[in-house]
Amino acid sequence: MGGVLKDIRVLDFGRFIAGPYCACVLAEFGAEVIRVERITGGEDRFVGAHLAETGEGPMFLQHNRNKRSLALDPTTPEGREVMNRLVATADVVIANLPWDALPKLGLDYESLKLVKPDIILATMSTFGHTGPYAPRVGFDGVAQAMSGGIWLNGTGDGQPVKAAAQYTDFGTALASAVGILIALRHRDQTGEGQIVEGCLLKTALMFASAFLMDQGVLGEFRTANSNRSQTSAPSGVFRARDGWLIVQAATNPVYRRWARLVGDEQRWLNDPRYKDDISRGNNPDAINQRMEQWCGERGVAECVEALERARIPAAPVLSPQEVLEDAHITETGMLRRLHFPGIAKPAPAAGPQLWLSKTPGEIRTRPPMIGEHSAEILQALDYAPEEIARLEALGVIGTWREQPAEIAAATSG
Repeated sequence: MGGVLKDIRVLDFGRFIAGPYCACVLAEFGAEVIRVERITGGEDRFVGAHLAETGEGPMFLQHNRNKRSLALDPTTPEGREVMNRLVATADVVIANLPWDALPKLGLDYESLKLVKPDIILATMSTFGHTGPYAPRVGFDGVAQAMSGGIWLNGTGDGQPVKAAAQYTDFGTALASAVGILIALRHRDQTGEGQIVEGCLLKTALMFASAFLMDQGVLGEFRTANSNRSQTSAPSGVFRARDGWLIVQAATNPVYRRWARLVGDEQRWLNDPRYKDDISRGNNPDAINQRMEQWCGERGVAECVEALERARIPAAPVLSPQEVLEDAHITETGMLRRLHFPGIAKPAPAAGPQLWLSKTPGEIRTRPPMIGEHSAEILQALDYAPEEIARLEALGVIGTWREQPAEIAAATSG
């Protein structure tokens, strides 16, 4: 197994997005990641449309490539012994579980340190481990709601709107991956492990920080504005003859180019209400009306081409099918073809998010079946074949036996 992180072993007890995607990022750059899940499979395997015959959904397929699977019941004495033996070989444990659930599974930092003194524990939760909300459960949308993001993204009639993409999950995953790398560097320097805590609400607050600063310092009570910017204009989603596009004319140089493009240049440049971004954001109506008129006279492609010639950021609003067919996305390999047993055809999956010129990330293997690697992982922990069979018979571990002609490898075709 290649990659710059090839000597790092990660135990992924994560579920859904934040934990699994954090581990996925490390795996793309060579870390050995073992997904530890229930005997029947983690619940996140089956979220969303069932793309595979065995029920796996897109969330699982996207975030669990390059991993091996150990199906384990750590609540039994035998299962706890397996887990502790595995922890003794690991560098990092990832667990996006409620803080109070960690001791019950032996995944709290104090328990892990007894097994591996220099272990790094990466936890992710909605509210963090301190404060009055620490015991609460939550998903991405809860953090969006409590950051002000859903309020600000609402419609003009006051209906709050949640972002479709789980940005607090993904942001927390990426921040936690950075935290793990920092902790590994600290361990190299001192020999010490530590806790890396990611928090969905902290991530959401970071995304909303500019608006919160406005509110705290200036008392700016910003109302919901849907797709339109609060701090510049024209900046938002506009309808063309045959679809929609986004236009973002932020900064004075871009705005001046916009004024030349749409005509009546002096009107837009000499009116003091439009002297800078914040002024235009506070007085957007006439500007947006002109943008709507201009777009409505043209098709999306014509609009985007003209805006690009003027060096004004713009793009078509694509449907999911249009994303799959987009020339830039397909030619650059941003989406890869992911195989999996029992899936009708290869699934389009986002490739590694970062490109490094010397140490690029890779998709080496498809996501694992439930317990696909349980036996080989236990063998490496010096369990004899008969002991592995006994643990399976007791329901302590689960294994998957490959059927003939199953698709085995993930490809980037």
